[in-house]
Amino acid sequence: MRRGSGTGKGHGARIAGACLLLSALCFACAAAMAQAAPSLPTFTGPDVQKRANAVLALLSYTVTPDLTASSLGINNGNTGNPALNMTQLGGGFTLSQNFPLYLEGAIGGSRYDPTFLVSDGKEQRQLPTRWTNVAATGGIGWDFPLNESKNLVIRPIFNFSLGEVVSDASAAQFLINRHIDKNIQFIKDGSLSAYGLGGSLMLGWYPRKEPYEFDLELRYTDIYLQSFGSSSAVRGEANAQSTNLYARWRAPTGLLVLHRPLRYVLELSHSTYLGSQADILGFNHLTSLGAGLEIDTGAVTKLFSRLRIVGRYAFGQNVSGASLGIALSF
Repeated sequence: MRRGSGTGKGHGARIAGACLLLSALCFACAAAMAQAAPSLPTFTGPDVQKRANAVLALLSYTVTPDLTASSLGINNGNTGNPALNMTQLGGGFTLSQNFPLYLEGAIGGSRYDPTFLVSDGKEQRQLPTRWTNVAATGGIGWDFPLNESKNLVIRPIFNFSLGEVVSDASAAQFLINRHIDKNIQFIKDGSLSAYGLGGSLMLGWYPRKEPYEFDLELRYTDIYLQSFGSSSAVRGEANAQSTNLYARWRAPTGLLVLHRPLRYVLELSHSTYLGSQADILGFNHLTSLGAGLEIDTGAVTKLFSRLRIVGRYAFGQNVSGASLGIALSF
């Protein structure tokens, strides 16, 4: 009985040793596999959520009717390529003095090229990105005359906007077919939809003494932008808040074009950005000076009454540039 008992203890010791050795081998294999597994790519550039908010702030330039920012491009100092391009097309009109309903609309877009760095633990590479913003804004207002001639009015306007931010980056090859986090997923193929609600208050003065015309408008705009139905990686919001002073003088040159007087045009526009736009591009004031010609087309077409071609020079803190604009009056 004792020998049998001793033999059982020997077998038990050998089984326990084998289990211990097997456990050690499994642990060693797991450690080796963990050491051999490649590290997952990590996002080391600026926070995408902050960049998404910044892009939505850039969208606020597009949703606000603004002549000074209607054609704005900023170059990347390192490459010379555009880091930001913005274009806007819009206008507004009052139906008549007897029924002074004011309608306005604008559509615009911008192209923003942020730079991101992605690392797989051994090397860093730049992730090329292109973020495209498209936005449309409408406005409905009413003119309340402040004098007997009704050329001085105060105009409250209800504004509504809809915009889309789309990222069309071509991800670096070493990111493809790997696990990627939500930040990188948004940069690669994400989108950000936004709507805006707000309003404007405009003071307008339109004295007319043929053949001379003068327009003077002072406007305050406040539109709140909020994202919706977007990629789960990011959410954004921005406040498009600005003031704008606009003045235009038109007078005949003494020449005839298309059987009608040819007029010269002088323009001045100055904008101050108070909301999310403030300092996001390095300035919060922008001034535009313009000069051009206006052709009366009423004798040859009924589609529009006037065609204006105006060259403009815009400048602000650390920024300046020139543009050429074409406008139609109906």
